[in-house]
Order: sequence, then structure tokens, then C-alpha cells
Amino acid sequence: MKKILVVLESQGEGLKRSSFEVVTAGKALADAAGIPMVGVLVGGNEAQAQTAGAYGLTEAVIAQNDAFANYSSTAVAEGIAQVAKAEDADVVLFSANAAGLEIAPRVAVKIGGGYVSDCVAADFADGNITIKKPVYAGKAQITCTINSDVKVLSLRPNVFTAVNADAATACRTQAVDITDAHKKAVVTSVAKNEGKLDVAEADVIVSGGRGIKGPENYNLIEDLADALDGAVGASRAVVDAGWRPHAEQVGQTGKTVAPSLYIAAGISGAVQHLAGMATSKVIVAINKDKDAPIFKVCDYGVVGDLFEVLPQLTEKVKAMK
Repeated sequence: MKKILVVLESQGEGLKRSSFEVVTAGKALADAAGIPMVGVLVGGNEAQAQTAGAYGLTEAVIAQNDAFANYSSTAVAEGIAQVAKAEDADVVLFSANAAGLEIAPRVAVKIGGGYVSDCVAADFADGNITIKKPVYAGKAQITCTINSDVKVLSLRPNVFTAVNADAATACRTQAVDITDAHKKAVVTSVAKNEGKLDVAEADVIVSGGRGIKGPENYNLIEDLADALDGAVGASRAVVDAGWRPHAEQVGQTGKTVAPSLYIAAGISGAVQHLAGMATSKVIVAINKDKDAPIFKVCDYGVVGDLFEVLPQLTEKVKAMK
């Protein structure tokens, strides 16, 4: 292995938290292998990239092209691939979020690399990277390696804890060649519900399951989340029923979260859901079924009717505040 390239994603005036996790994972691999690491930020600026210095990133490349003004996953993939080749990087790390899962395999094809997605561990040993990833909806894990010289990994968010490692990030720019052929689809506008926290970034999450009985009752979940300054989450059953948007889904086919506090109300605790929130620091379960699987993984459990428990809990939180 010669060099590790970590892919950064901008958010506001800084970077997404998942970018810091990728930097931490990349630094651990780079230190173990004794090779350099560089970050790449497509369409961002130096000030954003430099926020990764707090997590040990010492060098970053800003990929520039007017085409990045409107987001296109295929154009971004081409930009990252060009930087990877210019840097002679043979390991490229992404976050396995929505953008990363779309772009990483495109980059792997462009640079001739083997690809493993949704990794939960990556360690350097015997001259190669040993990777762990969940399979069968989180029921098992496999350990694997990539035999190709170039390796591309996407790392599951909220699994690799970002670790402070004070450093200064030196930034430089690279103009990349993006043509119309690289822009298969372009985002022209984004509608965002302002004020809503993303469950993947939130420190407190209150999630509802089938036990909420209908979308008209979700105000109970929203009220408690609002009292706790947290985000609203949902189980797959709730999303499949059309009660809540997919952006709020927590689980194997939704988002993986690791908040300080996760409250699951009316969620039985299917393996698919547990795979997405089991690493939460404190888990509180509210369910009237005392035998619900969620009680096997929670730190605190309330056996009771959520329609009685949630309003009382919300009032107690408001009173404490």
C-alpha cells in the first residue's frame, strides 16, 4: 500500500460528522502501514477541509470544477477518481452513507479497485487490510480482504468513533476535468425541512414503531424528541406503512445511528432494527409486551402503554428543563 485517500463531505461551514470518522479510520490504517494519508473534498473550500485537522488530517486536496455547482454523483465520482490517480492512492475510504454508497462503487470501477461496502472494522495486518462487515441483516459478520492492488472501502457511519488528534490541515487545489458525459444526472434544487435534525447526526433520537398505531399519533414521538432537543426516528414497519419518510428510518435498510440516548417506543426489536441502533450509548425501550426482543438490548425498559408513558415522560422532561 502506498497512500490512503479519505473522502470528505461538506456540510454547512464544516464537514459531516461521518467525514471525521473516516479520517480517524484512515489515520489508524496509515499509521499502522507507515504510509501517508490525504483527504479529498469535492466542490468545497479550504475552511471546510481544515476542520478535519482536529482529527489528524494533515493534507487535503480541494477538487475544483464549475460542474460541481450543481450536485451530480457521476461527476463527483469522476472528480474523486482523478484525484486518486493523481495522488497515486491505492486505498480510498468513504462513509457508507447515502452519498458514499452511491459514489464509492463508481470510483472503484474508474480506478480498477476491489470494493467492500458497509465495513464495521478495518485493520492493517500482514501487508493487507482485514475487513469486517455484517451480512444477513446483521445476524452475522464476515472477515475478508481485497486481493486487488487498489482497494475501496465504505465505512458504516457511527461505528468508527472520531478521535481528536490535533493537527493542521494543509490544503491545495486540483482542477479536475469534468465533461457533460460525466454528468449523467444533476440535482437542480433541494427542498429541506428546516429545523429537523438528521437521525444520523443527532445525539438524541426518539423512534416510533408499529405500536404507535398510525401517523396521527406520531405527535407523541415528536413532542418527546422536541423536549429532548433530539431527532425523530422510525422503524421500517412505520416507513413501509407510509407513516414517516424514509429519511427517518433507523435500521439495516435505513440509517445506522449511535446517539448518546436512543428511545424506542412501540418497537419490538427485530434484528433489522437492532443492527442500526445497537451501538447507542443508552437505550430506553417502551413496549407493552414484556417479552419484546428490544428489552434484551436496552439499558432501561418500561413495560407499559406508550400512549400513557410518552406524555408523562415528555412532561417530566419539560419540567426538568
